[in-house]
Amino acid sequence: MTVHELSRADARRIAVRAQLLDRRQPTDLLDVVRQLTLLQLDPTAAVAPSADLVVWSRLGDAYAPAQLDAALRDRTLVELRAMVRPAEDMCLYRADMAERSGRGENSPWREARWQWVTANDSFRRDILARLDESGPLLSRDLPDTAVQPWGSSGWTNNRNVSQMLEFLVQLGEVAVAGRQGRQRLWDLARRVYRDDPVVPAEKARRIQDERRLTSLGIARARGQECAVEPWDVGEAGEPAVVEGTRGQWRVDPAALGQPFTGRAALLSPFDRLVHDRKRMVEIFEYEYQLEIYKPAERRRWGYYALPILYGDRLVGKLDATADRKAGVFTVSAIHRDVEFTKAMTTAVNEEIENLSRWLGLKPG
Repeated sequence: MTVHELSRADARRIAVRAQLLDRRQPTDLLDVVRQLTLLQLDPTAAVAPSADLVVWSRLGDAYAPAQLDAALRDRTLVELRAMVRPAEDMCLYRADMAERSGRGENSPWREARWQWVTANDSFRRDILARLDESGPLLSRDLPDTAVQPWGSSGWTNNRNVSQMLEFLVQLGEVAVAGRQGRQRLWDLARRVYRDDPVVPAEKARRIQDERRLTSLGIARARGQECAVEPWDVGEAGEPAVVEGTRGQWRVDPAALGQPFTGRAALLSPFDRLVHDRKRMVEIFEYEYQLEIYKPAERRRWGYYALPILYGDRLVGKLDATADRKAGVFTVSAIHRDVEFTKAMTTAVNEEIENLSRWLGLKPG
């Protein structure tokens, strides 16, 4: 098979276009999520919740957060392990869930989790019975009847109900049925997921790799193990090399040779264009860290700085905060990684004004 030879600019444009961040403007929430394959949920809302910010970056003022709420209520979209996915995609994950419940091969850290579930089988069955009778329920409505407490050096220590629910999601027995404020409502998976034929696990993984590559445009064939969503794409697509980078990439052949017209965009720190920091450095030559866990005096770009995209380049960071009590969108700094032209400055300022207006806040 031919190995495609790409410049960094080629690779960047493929990635930006695949993520619906070029000049073409999508118009429908479901179409956006289908192309991106997921929206990552994160509680930080210094500007706006990440999932909403990701969709706004694509749809602009045509999007309102109520649309995402409605899609989750009618289950056009569903939540799986803090990721929002199209409901029809759940058939690609349920075979893997069944394999886990059937004690398929697991890495040691996963095996330890399933051993804890097995040791607390009466606890598991109690949760399932209560959900069957009264669900959907909040986690606080479910009593802790664990025989063996969950041990952790982190914040999950002895949080037995929430941990059991998370593991039952991975086993395909429980699902997030909705939200009450920020709290998740839990129910039996069979009452939440569509009753579509389950795709066999091996075939499902190939389809997931293909869909992930379509969403990313270009990615590595192999990467570090991730607990929820892989960063790599296996053998999907076709091999490529990118000028100035080492090793081989996989590229979506349908993305090759496509026209590209860029625009300015303000991105969530969890946007899929930048989620793989290694790919971000290799292709975009862009330095970025989310600094919410750093002391204020050690931050370079701000508590929740938004990456700034212009055309096919990541050109800076926006340090801004939505002060909803004061009704102001405060811009503390625009960190420029490159010298801004007049056109760049105008386009970025327009996006800041658009974001402020969408948030319903005055620029400040």
